[in-house]
Amino acid sequence: MEVFSMALIAIFLGLLFSTFRILKEYERGVIFMLGRFHKVKGPGLIMVIPIIQQMEKVSLRTAVWDIPSQDLITRDNVSVKVNAVLYFRVTDPQRAIINVEDFMEATGQLAQTTLRSVLGQHELDELLSERERMNADIQDILDQQTDDWGIKVSNVEIKHVDIDESMIRAIAQQAEAERSRRAKVIHAAGEFEASQKLVEAAQQLATQPESIQLRYLQTLTEIAGEQNSTIVFPLPMNLLEALNRVTSNKPENK
Repeated sequence: MEVFSMALIAIFLGLLFSTFRILKEYERGVIFMLGRFHKVKGPGLIMVIPIIQQMEKVSLRTAVWDIPSQDLITRDNVSVKVNAVLYFRVTDPQRAIINVEDFMEATGQLAQTTLRSVLGQHELDELLSERERMNADIQDILDQQTDDWGIKVSNVEIKHVDIDESMIRAIAQQAEAERSRRAKVIHAAGEFEASQKLVEAAQQLATQPESIQLRYLQTLTEIAGEQNSTIVFPLPMNLLEALNRVTSNKPENK
């Protein structure tokens, strides 16, 4: 009799302790009554009626999912391996438990297929230089598709893009050729600008002959300041013009 009484007391205490649950601030309990959804409880001390009610506990904290390396082919037919990290959290515990069997696994698998699908639509140059736009595109698609599961995808970050060694050498050669092309374009632009300035200077000197004399005197000053052993004096332009007029007006010998 005493043994039976002790057993009843143990069963009663077990049911009593299983009735009360403590949920932390970031946890919620999805309560089912006889298999049907009842309500979402928590945080704090809650009561779950044994046998009649069952509880599924859900964390509301942001989860971090490491997307493993995915083999994909870009739009310009380059084979690469890409991995990323996914940040998401549960915003609706009811839908996260009822609408999908395992929301963590489902979100991770969806992230892998979306990563391959989105990045495969872009060329390698875009994949390397426009990661922020790629991250935003993937995040938007995942956020829309997981909304029915009560999941909010807050961020997606591409971590590594692994390229074949031969492709790395080809990219380096392309970058070097691009730098050489830009250098030539800049040099040609500089030459063109300098020629324009020379033409403008010549036109200005042609309209004001006095400026030629000033330039002539400035040139003499610069030569004298260089301490040269031999100084060559250029003839003034007006003297050459005078000699040219005298020569043109001299009568021819018969």
